Amino acid sequence: MPSESTEVKRIVMYLRGGKGNVGQIRTERLLQFAFEETLVIAPYYRGYEGNGQDEFGGRDQADVVYLIRLLNDMYPDIPIHLIGFSRGGLQGLLTFEQAPVTSFVFWAGVSSIYYMYEERPDLRGLLHKLVGDPITDKAAYDKREAIQHITSEAPPVMIIHGTLDKNVGVKHAMLLDEQLETLKVHHELHIIEGEAHVFQPNALDRILQEIHRFMLECEVERNK
Repeated sequence: MPSESTEVKRIVMYLRGGKGNVGQIRTERLLQFAFEETLVIAPYYRGYEGNGQDEFGGRDQADVVYLIRLLNDMYPDIPIHLIGFSRGGLQGLLTFEQAPVTSFVFWAGVSSIYYMYEERPDLRGLLHKLVGDPITDKAAYDKREAIQHITSEAPPVMIIHGTLDKNVGVKHAMLLDEQLETLKVHHELHIIEGEAHVFQPNALDRILQEIHRFMLECEVERNK
């Protein structure tokens, strides 16, 4: 992260996965994105340590939008890049057009809450508690069905997913890719063979280089 004397040329906001106290923000994770002249920041969603109620893409979206707008006020004209991991992918897709960002990295992310309900029977109890039943509470699920809320005005998106991911199936990446293709949104698809939800060191190093390259290219396009 830049020191007080270093000029901030970009901001990376990391949107974590998990729920409540599960999937806490770790310093070592944020440091992976501390590229040169980069400020790295991550919001705590409401529900962390009993602070409010996590609604899994409900009012907790406001925590992300508010922080983006605050950063825009503090650092006008500085590009902001979102990185959404796992549940953070859903969070980012639901918010990245409400508060302007330069790019969005969708990493092992949830793009469809309906498909998440289908593929993870072990999480249905949690979803019932936080969102409701997908039939009787269809409006709540539709509100969180991220891929259906994307428009052609979306910023560039980089999709990253491992083929062996058992936490969030690779189909989420393919669903998002198809939707972005239909909307003609600039995007890249990186399906990493043999990697699970958390990448091994060699694959991690390579994808971090690709993320940095993608951000720099998006900044060049932004400044044209």
